[in-house]
Amino acid sequence: LFLMTDAQLHGDMEGVMRYMDEFYFESAAMILTLITVGKMLEARSKGKTTDALKSLMKLAPKQATLIIDGKENVVPIEQVKKGDIFAVRPGESIPVDGIVTEGNSAVNEAALTGESIPVDKAPGDLVSAATINQSGYLRCEASRVGDDTTLSQIIKMVSDAAATKAPIAKVADKVSGVFVPVVISISLVTLLVWLLLGKDFAYALARGISVLVISCPCALGLATPVAIMVGNGLGAKNGILFKTAVSLEETGKVQIVALDKTGTITNGTPKVTDIVPADDISQDELLRLAFALEAKSEHPLAKAIVEEGKSKGLDTVSLQAENFTALVGNGLEGTVEGSHLLGGSVSFISGRVTISKADRQRAALLAESGKTPLLFAKNQKFLGIIAVADTIKEDSPKAIRELQNMGIRVVMLTGDNERTARAIGAQAGVDEVIAGVLPEGKEQVIRALKEKGKTAMVGDGINDAPVLTRADIGIAMGGLGSDAAIEAADIVLMDDQPTKIAAAIRIARKTVRIVRENIVFALTVKAIVLVMGALGKAPMWLAVFADVGVAFLAILNAMRCLYTEKDKK
Repeated sequence: LFLMTDAQLHGDMEGVMRYMDEFYFESAAMILTLITVGKMLEARSKGKTTDALKSLMKLAPKQATLIIDGKENVVPIEQVKKGDIFAVRPGESIPVDGIVTEGNSAVNEAALTGESIPVDKAPGDLVSAATINQSGYLRCEASRVGDDTTLSQIIKMVSDAAATKAPIAKVADKVSGVFVPVVISISLVTLLVWLLLGKDFAYALARGISVLVISCPCALGLATPVAIMVGNGLGAKNGILFKTAVSLEETGKVQIVALDKTGTITNGTPKVTDIVPADDISQDELLRLAFALEAKSEHPLAKAIVEEGKSKGLDTVSLQAENFTALVGNGLEGTVEGSHLLGGSVSFISGRVTISKADRQRAALLAESGKTPLLFAKNQKFLGIIAVADTIKEDSPKAIRELQNMGIRVVMLTGDNERTARAIGAQAGVDEVIAGVLPEGKEQVIRALKEKGKTAMVGDGINDAPVLTRADIGIAMGGLGSDAAIEAADIVLMDDQPTKIAAAIRIARKTVRIVRENIVFALTVKAIVLVMGALGKAPMWLAVFADVGVAFLAILNAMRCLYTEKDKK
């Protein structure tokens, strides 16, 4: 620019035209633009949403019904103190953690445990805030209020985990941070060496500029964001949403996958699996009588029997029990067609009706296989057993095999009891089963797994939000998953197919591999041309190729994964 200005002042138009071809202003602008765009794409993808916390907070009840001087008084939740007695009617949320003092009911604890089957509560049992009282009237004594409740602790865990999750530094950024200053130094040395060798300033400056042009990290800057954008597009095409660039990169490094049981490995809703009638009654008759008795119950196990009956053509209009009563101790009774019917757990029915040793063994075998046996009796005579269970998804075993074939250890994590969890785990083929774990315990398990390798957690319930955030990678099943789980996760599967978990990891691994290929290719070409430029053997066009050409090839390399036949399938 200075030489051209001098030539212009002296009327040397030939010099002006010659120097005009030596400008690189457009290259400088292009470098700044490309790097800024790359940084902008990364910055926009790194923001961690806080909607998970909002979803959790919406669960917290706003009011409680306190018993004061024998009367019910509705008060704001903030006024509830430890030791207060509160009432909960059927269908209401339990306001704070407490201990049941009066009443019996089934409480849906899915908000905390993720399990779809409610837990029966009697005096002395613990209840938790935000769980739903389904059937009976309860009076409870408040034991933990405010920030001490289980729900509040879950919210705190999500917040803390989100705050402590460090951003992942890009490999390309690290390489560029070293490569650029080194090349600038080499450029200056090249300029000085050629001047010392007696070349004129214009020649030495041209050699120095050739080296300097090579230092542009365009290919390195594009290697990561372009490949990640392509990986994101491929994931979206397959129903897999990577929420950030970091999540896509880190998913490719996963070594352990922890799967929540309910809604992830299993369907999440109980269904009838076995109908075992007594010797003198048919399966259809047993189901018909059980359907009539269970039709008025709100319990999910009852609903499973009702749904099974409806699928066989039965209807609740013409077939219903009279004098229906839900009995303390997991039982029901009613009158159907003039006969007295009983239904319920093994312990309940065995206390009312004589059950043979063989029938007890059948019930025990069903329970050991992870099913819930419901027994029925008519006029004090045993009718048979109907087993209900949360069945595993058809493609769960296939999905787990795919993960294992990729060298990934698969762990099933659930709040369910040990016996049921072991049975489901055996059917699914997981490597390890960790059962009976509440939200606080799940987070501790994830911490322990992270010490053994990079861990991904897959879940769908609100209770999974803390562990989805705590894990290296959180994956939410989007089809039936809660908003809190979806917002807390790094990856969202747009349906409930567990095979998408392996597909997400496969896409991520391929993306990371392409990023590495681009970085190695760019550095190799630049290093070769850099040496040639420093020795005066590289014309300017070759230096430009090492800059723009390599960046273009890096983009093409990133694009090729879109046309991989395996991922199309």
